[in-house]
Amino acid sequence: DDELLKLAEADRLHKPEVLHVQVDRMLRDERSQSLVTNFAAQWLYLRNLDSFRPDLRLFADFDDNLRKALPRETELLFDHVLREDLSVLQLIRSDTTFLNERLAKHYGISGVLGSHFRAVDVSEQGLHRGGLLRHGSILAVTSYATRTSPTIRGNWILENILGTPAPPPPPNVPALKEKKSSASVTVRERLAEHRENPACASCHDLMDPIGFALEHYDAVGRWRQFDQGMPVDASGALPDGKQLTGLADLEAGIMERPEMFVSTLTEKLLTFALGRGIEPYDAPAIRRIVRESADSNYRFSSLVKGIASSPPFQMRIAE
Repeated sequence: DDELLKLAEADRLHKPEVLHVQVDRMLRDERSQSLVTNFAAQWLYLRNLDSFRPDLRLFADFDDNLRKALPRETELLFDHVLREDLSVLQLIRSDTTFLNERLAKHYGISGVLGSHFRAVDVSEQGLHRGGLLRHGSILAVTSYATRTSPTIRGNWILENILGTPAPPPPPNVPALKEKKSSASVTVRERLAEHRENPACASCHDLMDPIGFALEHYDAVGRWRQFDQGMPVDASGALPDGKQLTGLADLEAGIMERPEMFVSTLTEKLLTFALGRGIEPYDAPAIRRIVRESADSNYRFSSLVKGIASSPPFQMRIAE
């Protein structure tokens, strides 16, 4: 806009104290909503909800109002962290989520009336809501039409939260035989059989144990204690071998090493800012952004200011 152009023409925009003031101004501007509707939707795969078609024989109450409500919860949490300039770690562990009556009913939460979304305190035990990994939007886009997929969920977390994607599958690896639920064989048993093939195990040993930690949530994001009449087993493990008994342990494991999540988010933001993929020579800038943002407990604005000040953002590579 005119203010930025004038500062650039006066050769002042590159000065850190000026640049940081402008970043704060731009983040407060309503046009920064594109970070929510574009960046967050790309990063978290929210757009995939448009094509998500759960089996209505199993999930009869899934309707278009719910389809629209699911991503809105996630967008509003991201917007909340952005507008209030909170620590980005609150995307992982939060006592607040955003619900309307339709979504609250889906989650089994009472006292939320009307179609408008509002902040809801979900710190009470037994509500099972909060950060991104508890959102129905994320849980749905990482499921099949008939059942959950620990593999897809685990791979989503590795790639979008921990920044350590599993290697691509080797050629000629057989697919998991069936995507449908089976009363005789659980998903955990079917995946264990799949991992007996060493070629399959190289990827599934990384993905499946993380995805199992989310098994208390069904394919449309509802909390469940039983699956096909059997108690849900949500035990799993992180790539470093730390054992998990469920999603709370997974969140705690992420919070113990916050720099992994913050590095991943910084990479995603930098990709969005540059309009290109991250290259190995961008790594020092990313490490510096994460290191310096730790002083403010990883406030959202500190990441954006770090990106705007970084060599990849401010410079071009010479011919």
